[in-house]
Amino acid sequence: MPKAPPSFLTPRNPVRAGLLLVVTLLAGCASPPKGVLTPVAQSAPDATEVSILVATTRAPSDNPGLLYSGERGSAVDFNELVISIPPDAGRKIGEVQWPKRLPADPSREFATLSASQFTTLDQVKAWYTRNPSASGRLLIFVHGFNTRYESAVYRFAQIAHDSKTDATPVMFTWPSRGSVFDYGYDKESTNYSRSALEALLAGAAASPDIKDITILAHSMGTWLTMESLRQMAIRNDGVPAKITNVILASPDLDVDVFRQQLADMGPDRPDFTVFVSRDDRALTLSRRISGNVDRLGQIDISNPVYREEFELGGITILDLSALQVGDRLNHSKFAESPEVVKLLGQRLIDGQAVTDQDLGLGAELGATAMSVSNTVGSAAGMAISAPIAILDPKARDTFDAQSKRFGQGLGDTVLGVTTGLTGGSLSPRSCEPGQDSCR
Repeated sequence: MPKAPPSFLTPRNPVRAGLLLVVTLLAGCASPPKGVLTPVAQSAPDATEVSILVATTRAPSDNPGLLYSGERGSAVDFNELVISIPPDAGRKIGEVQWPKRLPADPSREFATLSASQFTTLDQVKAWYTRNPSASGRLLIFVHGFNTRYESAVYRFAQIAHDSKTDATPVMFTWPSRGSVFDYGYDKESTNYSRSALEALLAGAAASPDIKDITILAHSMGTWLTMESLRQMAIRNDGVPAKITNVILASPDLDVDVFRQQLADMGPDRPDFTVFVSRDDRALTLSRRISGNVDRLGQIDISNPVYREEFELGGITILDLSALQVGDRLNHSKFAESPEVVKLLGQRLIDGQAVTDQDLGLGAELGATAMSVSNTVGSAAGMAISAPIAILDPKARDTFDAQSKRFGQGLGDTVLGVTTGLTGGSLSPRSCEPGQDSCR
């Protein structure tokens, strides 16, 4: 009897099974036409124009509608892209309305109005002069794995527009081939681009016109961001003070490596906010092919070990697991959820703390919206059954007060834990009820 062909779904092939799952999910999505960066003649009434400065380590493409390929370039190129976004009345916030055919229809779809290459630093400075932020704030976006140049441009234009931030938008795009089968190539491309992103950040921090810098990084771009910041800290004895805020969305980061990267930055580092989602299918695959170590973007904040560790580190975690968006991989909730995009623009990009009121839970948490666990040997966890759950060390007093009002006080287990760093790294500590200190 002939042997059956090997199956991708056998336990012996978990990585192939994961790849098949991702490919199947992606295959169900219609692909937009290529060449969307070819400028159209004009925008539409009530459409919004978003000008983005793009720095890239990609190699140029011969196709003017693509501008850049997924291969590695020999230098850092700068470009200005002006993107037309259709009127809000005719679109869903959080979505990129890709053209169904070319040329795009600006009244209903995203469209490129112009694409200009800058060859001198003076041109870059002139762009910033034309696009200043009233607060002097700069937002630098670093995209993730499996992302083509045009996809990164349109996604960032959507984020900049939908968030309503006043920060000047700058994007750093690295060589990604835009294929789920090129994970290894993309990862090495982030390493290839570390020094280039570091140089961009250093140049921005040195500009007297820029007062504050927020970095928003997604997926594998969080690795590139963390490595560049780590390099800066080691090279300059710390991260520049102007880089105040780092937002890591669905970070494809080994949790153990993240701990060490933070430690290498030292105590004077930016504030960190992390978006996680336990149902992130892309990170499930990443974990399988990366030694089965937890990915930062999939941690469970109800786990008392992680809760205590990140509270001690002063790191804010926003758990998006309960959110439902159109992304079938659950890997881009930070950009597709109107609630999260609103938080980005109104609070996080400005470096402000997020509270339960910001998440739409109201001034008082109902008893059904909160569960409290009191675990000896760890900081007690509070998991909020709401679309977005928050672990915010800055809001500890608020959580303590709420828990006591419901007769479920966390007692000395919570009150005995202080927020901060121990020895310059994230070091969990245990506090027993009645103890004066933690060991």
